[in-house]
Amino acid sequence: MKQIVECVPNYSEGRDRSVIDSIVAAIATVEGVKVLDVDPGEATNRTVVTFVGEPAAVCEAAFRGSAKAQELIDMRRHHGAHPRSGATDVLPLIPVSGITLEECAVLARALAKRMYEELGIPCYCYEAAAFKPERKNLAVCRAGEYEALPEKIADPARRPDFGPAAYNDVVARCGASNVGARNFLVAVNYNLNTTSTRRAMAIAFDVREKGRKAREGGSLTGKLLKDEKGEQIWIPGTLKGCKAIGWYIDEYGIAQVSMNITDIDATPLHVAYEEVSRAAAARGLRVTGAEIVGLVPKKVLLEAGRFYLAKQKRSLGIDESEILKIAVKSMSLDDLKPFDPKEKVIEFLMEDPEEEARKHRLVRMSTEGFARETASESPAPGGGSISAYMGALAAALGTMVANLSAHKRGWDDRWKEFSDVAEQGQALMQELLDLVDEDTAAFDRIMACFGMPKGTEEEKAARAAAIEDATLYAASVPLKTMEASLKALPLALEMAQKGNPASASDAGVAALAARAACRGAELNVRINASGLKDPAPARPLIARAAEILKEAEALEAQVLDAVNHHIDE
Repeated sequence: MKQIVECVPNYSEGRDRSVIDSIVAAIATVEGVKVLDVDPGEATNRTVVTFVGEPAAVCEAAFRGSAKAQELIDMRRHHGAHPRSGATDVLPLIPVSGITLEECAVLARALAKRMYEELGIPCYCYEAAAFKPERKNLAVCRAGEYEALPEKIADPARRPDFGPAAYNDVVARCGASNVGARNFLVAVNYNLNTTSTRRAMAIAFDVREKGRKAREGGSLTGKLLKDEKGEQIWIPGTLKGCKAIGWYIDEYGIAQVSMNITDIDATPLHVAYEEVSRAAAARGLRVTGAEIVGLVPKKVLLEAGRFYLAKQKRSLGIDESEILKIAVKSMSLDDLKPFDPKEKVIEFLMEDPEEEARKHRLVRMSTEGFARETASESPAPGGGSISAYMGALAAALGTMVANLSAHKRGWDDRWKEFSDVAEQGQALMQELLDLVDEDTAAFDRIMACFGMPKGTEEEKAARAAAIEDATLYAASVPLKTMEASLKALPLALEMAQKGNPASASDAGVAALAARAACRGAELNVRINASGLKDPAPARPLIARAAEILKEAEALEAQVLDAVNHHIDE
């Protein structure tokens, strides 16, 4: 899975658009980073920028944004309604996909260290990146705000994690930054079939982690209860990592429970939706739908879709787009207005349509278009891409049998068994579809090397080395096709033996396609390897290809035996 990190820096400037635009432009200079949102606030004199990308690119963009903010924002003249301690006030790194919170914490600490060493910006590390337990709380790091920095830097116990031993002119101008790592925050409003703010607030108190103030007799109006230290006693709510209030929305004419889920691992969106629905029902109300505010990682909706499919005892091994559709419908995310995952999911917003079209040119063709492209004068796509496509079809057929078996009348108690197989098949199919275009890209890489200059001896040597490297890579791609196609055979065998008997022939065709994919890819391993000047690096590839082919032929025979048994009995 591609690693994606979100960064949401808050800069202490919300009024001068030229300053804001310069900071955003500095961020956008980093290749691979996509700025998703810029939200300036005049009263707070603060701008929140949201951008995403792979870890290294995001960290570089965050550094450049901080450098530009340091250059353009003078904290000695800053005033605003929001607490702040520096030109770049907060700088959180947030895991979106393929990366953990702990890994983001490591990145945040390294970023803070670099900001101080190269720019002189003092940095406190907060939340998951905190070096000290008390500094997990941002409010502790920012206590006293910008004005308190001289005394905080002079105090070893309150000094920044990365910063000078004494207050200086650099700090006076740019202040201190708070660099951290936190989980993704999902902002969601639950629509209620009431106009009562009081009832919405009661539900919010029921579910939010903080809960409600304890009162005598458990009533809503009784005397507040305090402990022996005179501090208010709280009755915690049911959802960890959730903050919530109730309000009335004129635009929609309904009350809502407005929630921030600050820990989507502790409380996934679908869990929160179910619990708010339960709490509402206990008070005679109903949640009619939900409204996601801002963006969400794709996994949030995929987890929800899989949860609701499992409740229905339906196979989870279906196309990703169908899982997202189940999530949208199950939580009525389109209750108040249309909900398009392409406009709300971070990963989709990150996609470059032209780059995606280029990378997946072949698999995005129609079957007729793919066949005609193969039949053209061009040598690519050729046997390697066709082998990968046969492997993908093998995995798809095995997945189909698993899904049909999961829905077979009378087999309801076995749905999970077949769902697990279908999920494996979906992942395998995608791996092989990717290899369809990768095989052609490998051929194009060789052709590009032949176009390199060859005038000087040095150029000739570089060209020859590049051709050799590209040729070895071209031999390794069909081997990956073989490895993946081989995995489709045990899947086909399991479905031939245990799946819906009416689909036994489909499992047999899956085996034939998988074995053909292995055989075709093996030919491509050998013919590409034969183009090497030095055959030694390719010998392990050829040896492994021979092993896979032997395994594939044995498994194919087992599948066909099982299929013929079903057909002939």
